[in-house]
Formats: sequence, C-alpha cells, structure tokens
Amino acid sequence: MVDFIGIERVQELVARRGAARFIAELAAEIESDYLRWDSFDKSPRHATHSSVGVIELMPACDGRLYAFKYVNGHPKNTAVGLLTVTAFGVLADVQTGYPLLLSELTLTTALRTAATSALAAKHMARPDSRVMALIGNGAQSEFQTIAFHHMLGIREVRLYDTDRAATQKLERNLARLRLPGLVVVRCASTAAAVQGADIITTVTADKCNATIVTPEMIVPGVHLNAVGGDCPGKTELHREILLRSDARVVVEFEPQSRIEGEIQQLDASFGVTELAQVLSGARPARTSEKNVTIFDSVGFALEDFSALRYLMRIHHEERGGQAQIDLVPDLDDPKDLFALLAPEAAPVGARPGVLA
Repeated sequence: MVDFIGIERVQELVARRGAARFIAELAAEIESDYLRWDSFDKSPRHATHSSVGVIELMPACDGRLYAFKYVNGHPKNTAVGLLTVTAFGVLADVQTGYPLLLSELTLTTALRTAATSALAAKHMARPDSRVMALIGNGAQSEFQTIAFHHMLGIREVRLYDTDRAATQKLERNLARLRLPGLVVVRCASTAAAVQGADIITTVTADKCNATIVTPEMIVPGVHLNAVGGDCPGKTELHREILLRSDARVVVEFEPQSRIEGEIQQLDASFGVTELAQVLSGARPARTSEKNVTIFDSVGFALEDFSALRYLMRIHHEERGGQAQIDLVPDLDDPKDLFALLAPEAAPVGARPGVLA
C-alpha cells in the first residue's frame, strides 16, 4: 500500500498548523535541501508545449529518495472554469523503486512557491523591507502575501491586476485572514503599485513575453520577486532591468532558468548566481543597500522533493485519516504477477471464466 494525500488531507494539515506556520516550516525544509545541493541529481524539467499551455514532468533525487511532479500550465483554463495550474507528485524509495507517497501538489505547489519566494527574499531583500507591490492577484497572490507578511514582516501590500475581479477576490480573502498589522492598498496601475515598494512580486499568468515591470519603475535597493515567467516565451521584466549595472540576478537552477526564466531574454554570457550559493553563503546576493536584487524564479523540482517529504512526515505525525491506495501489487510470489488475474483472484462480483 502507498500513502495517499489528497486535497482534503492537505487542507486538514494546513488548518492544524495555520498557513503561515506551514509555509515557514516548508521554507525551512526547502532551505535544508538547497544546503545539500551537490547531493541531488538535477535536470531541467521535461516540457511538452502546445498552443494553449504546457505539461511538465519535474524530477529530483538525492540518492535515497526520488520525487517527480506532474504539472500543467494553461492560462486560458479559467475562462471555462478550470484551474490554470494543476499538479500531483510521487515520492519513491531509490533502493527498491517502490513509491512511498502519491500526493496532490496543486495546493501544495502554491504553498511551496510562496515559501521559496520568501526564503529567497530573506537573503536578498533589504532587512528593513516593509512594503510589497503584488502585480498579478490570481491564484498565487494570497500565498505570497501570507509568506512575506509572516517571514519578512511586510506591513503594506499594494495590489494591481488588469482583472479587477482578481483584485477584489484577493482583498476579500486578505480581509478574512486578518493578518495583524497588514495594510492593503488597491492601485490603478503597475506604476502606482510599485511606487514606494521595497519588494516587487510579479505573479502574472499570461503565456507571453510581457513587460509587466519597466526600467523607469525600478529604484535602487528594490528586490524583485519574479515568479510568473516560467516557460519559454513567457517573461515579465523588461530585459534592461536585468542588465542594470547595480542588478544582481539569482536563479534556482541555471540550466532550467536559461530556458524558462527572465534570463531567457539574454545570451549565455550573462552571469547569474544560483540560490544554493546564496543560502550557503558562498556568494552574496546583495553587496550594497542600493543593489537591485532579482529572484528569477521558475520553480525547481528540488522544492517539490522537499514539499513531498515534508507532507509525508507531517501526514504521519498528525492524527487523522491516513489514507493509502493499492497502487503496487502485494504478491506472495513476486515472480507471479499473473496470479492477480487468476480466476480465484477476481474481484468480488466479477464473473469467473476464461481470461480473453
């Protein structure tokens, strides 16, 4: 039997801990894995693109555990009442190859993306950052707000989305959360939202080379958390922002970010720093309060590896339903797989007879 974590179980686990604590614990799990970066077998995700979206497989392995995530990105789905992103994942034992856990990762991906964003910002943004502009108020926006409020002490969040309904949704949800001391400001444009912001988070969904943030909007010392650009042909920042002399760009896994990140706009000679180097202290993300720091985040499989292991651990720690599924056969004789189809092994209610 294989452990199974569905949407309801994740809801239960988050509710028991609280979303802020869950995100902070997940961020610590992710950081611990980035700190053993060289232990992982890493590769860019495998993507199958179509005219309407992308389906991807994201593997990671540390020699003891193997994980993969299946995830899609279809920006037009919301027009027909479907999610833009859905995902599930598997955690397996390398020694036997047996799956240990099958889990939903749609909700969990939103949580781990916010956790990674806030983790990077703790090491990249100015310590006195208290105002964040949030450009794109869709499915990821609440998670980003919770993470930055809890982990960095953000006290004002400035909202803008071309879809007013998305901003209204975010305002409603933030009002229900009652995050202590948080001021929420609705803005009329991206330019208005970023004015006075210490951190600019972009989480837009359109699959295009957009210029959500332009050079004149950027002031020295600001930190950009660019989350929305995550596949070829999908960016959010004007390339001149990346090329600023005072800019320092951090990515998760350079080979993948060259294909999918903001740096796809630049040639291979453009230098970047990987997040693992920043977290370990091998390379500083910021050498001056005036540096413009950019976290060019596309989401990396190591973060899903961390999330699956974290989920499995708290799934066993927390009381409640611990569902399992019969995903792998349990045989008396491991060489006799056909025994599962023998007439005497037919499921209850099945008609006995000759197998065709």
